[in-house]
Parts: sequence; structure tokens; C-alpha cells
Amino acid sequence: MPLRNSSEAGFDQHEPFFLCRRDGCLKLLDKELLKKGGLRVDIEPRQGEQRSWPAPKDGALAKALGRKTVSVVDATTGWGQDSLHIFRMGYELLCIERSPMMAELLADGFRRLAQQDWMQRLHKQPPRLLVGNAIELLASLVEPPDCIYLDPMFPPKRKKSALAKKSMMILRDLLGDDEDKEQLFAAALKATGKRVVVKSPDDAEPLGGKPNESFHGKLLRYDVYLKG
Repeated sequence: MPLRNSSEAGFDQHEPFFLCRRDGCLKLLDKELLKKGGLRVDIEPRQGEQRSWPAPKDGALAKALGRKTVSVVDATTGWGQDSLHIFRMGYELLCIERSPMMAELLADGFRRLAQQDWMQRLHKQPPRLLVGNAIELLASLVEPPDCIYLDPMFPPKRKKSALAKKSMMILRDLLGDDEDKEQLFAAALKATGKRVVVKSPDDAEPLGGKPNESFHGKLLRYDVYLKG
């Protein structure tokens, strides 16, 4: 991505999205966000999530990941919110992101995470991050993880809501609807050591056929596929 000077004429006409360093972190902007501060990877726990280390392994996500699971690969990291929750629950985590722009934002977020007092006090390292096509990267893993986590983009079944989060709208614009999600699921099932967990809207068809288990959250579910 070329570097441009924001003071030059027609700056905001070159690209639909661009990265900018503001307020001590890397942010994603478009024309609408230019005066609103931009979007960054938020490294703070979401509302309702524990701040302790490790956070309790409860809730639908933790149940889907598995009580005996140690290592997790998030093959569709996106803005990293599920990844960071998984990390804070104490799992060994590897993140994969195919969008170079999102990967830059994630890398910046992980650098900020590494500088947190609690991370340094506990001598913790942030999650590892690989950039590229997850289908190819999963096939190249040396050690199979206990769990591979997928949160693919599903085509919206309803008209776009005015309440849709700006971050998710941008992610869809950058990545599309993950039309290769069936191939990604097949690659994940082949590469995992024990299970694949697929996060999906509660009204979506299961990605891999009938799951072994399903755990429901608010308007979503986690389908679990055990490696036979």
C-alpha cells in the first residue's frame, strides 16, 4: 500500500480505505471516518468479559473450544475480538489473517497488548500472527492444534441494518462473503488435531453439515466438529 501525504490535494480520492497512525496506534480510516478518529484493534476486554488472567473458561465459546483444549488456531482473525478473548482465557493461540490491511492493524494491536502492565508482569507474549491464505497456511502447520476456530463471513440474509457496526461493514467490504468457506472448513478439519469450531449466525445452515455439538450465544451459535 503506497504512503500518501494527507495534506496533498485529492488525498482521500485515491483509496477507499487507508491506514493512519493516530493517538499512539494504527487506525483504519475511510472518508467517513477521516474526522471521527478511525478504527483500531481494541485490546481491552469486551463488556462482560473478565479482566483477570486467565479469564474463566465459561460461556458458549469456551464450551465449544473444549475443556481439554490447549492450543487453538483462529483461522479468520478479522478485528481479533474473539482471538483476544480466547487468548485471555489462557489458550495457546495462533492467529491467521488474509487481509494485509487487517494484518497490519492486528500486528499493531498485539504490540500494544505486549506493552500492557499485566502482560509484562506475567511475562506473557501476544498471540502469534500469520498473514496469508488460511487454506494454504493450515496445510503447512507442523503440529496440529487441538482446535481450529472459524468465524467466516456469511452472506447477510436480511437487508443491511442501519445498526450494523461500522467495523463489520468495513471487514465485509475488505474480505467479501468468504465464498471459499467450504474449502476452508475442509482444510481446517484435515489440519486440526481434535476439533473444528465454527461460529455462525443462529439462522445460518451449518457449514460442515450436522455438527457433533452446538453451543448457543446471543443471536449466534458455535458448531463443534470432532475429528473422527
